[in-house]
Amino acid sequence: MTELLSLSAVELATAIKEGRTTAVEAMEAVFEQIKKTENALHCYVTLDKEKALEKAGAVQKKIEGGELDGPLAGVPMAVKDNLCTEGMRTTCASKILDNFIPAYSAEAVLQLEKAGAVLIGKTNMDEFAMGSTTETSAYGVTRNPHNPAHVPGGSSGGSAAAVSAGECFFALGSDTGGSIRQPASYCGVVGLKPTYGTVSRFGLVAYGSSLDQIGPLGRTVEDCAVILDAISGYDEKDSTQIKREEGLSWEEDVLRKEGVKGMRLGVPRAYIRGEGLDANVRDAVLRAAELLRAAGAVVEEFDLGLVEYAIPAYYTIASAEASSNLERFDGVKYGFRAEAEELHQMYKKTRSQGFGPEVKRRIMLGSYVLSSGYYDAYYLKALRVKAMIKQEFDKAFGEYDCILGPTAPTTAPRLGESLADPLKMYLGDIYTISVNLVGLPAISVPCGADEEGLPIGLQLIGDCFQERKLLRAAYVAEQEVKKCRKKI
Repeated sequence: MTELLSLSAVELATAIKEGRTTAVEAMEAVFEQIKKTENALHCYVTLDKEKALEKAGAVQKKIEGGELDGPLAGVPMAVKDNLCTEGMRTTCASKILDNFIPAYSAEAVLQLEKAGAVLIGKTNMDEFAMGSTTETSAYGVTRNPHNPAHVPGGSSGGSAAAVSAGECFFALGSDTGGSIRQPASYCGVVGLKPTYGTVSRFGLVAYGSSLDQIGPLGRTVEDCAVILDAISGYDEKDSTQIKREEGLSWEEDVLRKEGVKGMRLGVPRAYIRGEGLDANVRDAVLRAAELLRAAGAVVEEFDLGLVEYAIPAYYTIASAEASSNLERFDGVKYGFRAEAEELHQMYKKTRSQGFGPEVKRRIMLGSYVLSSGYYDAYYLKALRVKAMIKQEFDKAFGEYDCILGPTAPTTAPRLGESLADPLKMYLGDIYTISVNLVGLPAISVPCGADEEGLPIGLQLIGDCFQERKLLRAAYVAEQEVKKCRKKI
């Protein structure tokens, strides 16, 4: 059982296909691990062992019958609790959706089930994906598997912690401003945010509709490439998705032996020389950059303009979209409803009791910037800044294949530290937010650890629809860091 948990998702699928283990044995191993660690870590909001084992048995029969032979067949997976799952509770970690059971599943979940992956349950998250620590959940905090006194990051902290702790083989998260990559960095796993429009958002409970993107968290770059291949099919139900014609599947491209020879990687000076960056993080990222240079890449520093404006622009736009998207949760159609004698009183009481403090804060901020007299001064100005940031990245990608830097300025903070100072929590997203503002793909790969053993993530950013280049660079970085660790 322990040996199974050390495998990557692709390695497990191969073992199942070759008859060395079964989908049922893999699922039993996962639930045995959950039994050992879940009380301490609290990665999940909802688990369904009986249904998971039943589905694993059905998938195993299809594998044996030759109906399923893909690289994810029989692999246990977890899904962030803001992705709808038919017949399984979807709460967004909020009291207001405590009793909501969707009648349909998100397209990304359906595609993975079609590929033979088996759903374990729904992972904990910051309420409505609003947070960077998974401490704003109505169902309690999730803890970092590397040190339970520290946060796992957020908002996809439950997914990242579950992968890191062996409570699943891979997981889906959503990334609005770094919510896949930052927890991946904190928990020492790989997290990929695809280009906006690559993965269908159908069935994802929206936070910021122009920013949200579903993506994988896995143990290896190869795993994330395979998962991306499974979930990136075109879906006409999502008007924000772009139909992409690809010649090779993602995993084939990662496994090609091209490496990074001749690739140009740019390191923004503001990312690596700016204030607030922990020395351990800087050193680990620069070491990874040197390993990529030794592997044949051209690595050089450059100036990326308007970096300091990304956070205010992001939180203005995201909060405005959140205030609009969360209007639907009023106690009428679904979810929690407060007792009241009059309709408008019911609205107020439902939203007051159903939403947590961070969600209320962002709704209020969003309503303010959209209000008469402030719309032009804040919201439209933020949109103009967003367009200017996009121009800066376009200029950078005229010179470089990928941009390299830290995923987060520090390793995982202690529980309670960030919530005490919301502005500090927002500033923790400084390296990830720009990617969402301009719709770029990015990936976080483990590249070291600090003195306490807390993981450090290397972030690689690609141009729009250039996931192949991104995955190539990330795969080489991952392999070179592993070789370096073995020598030590």
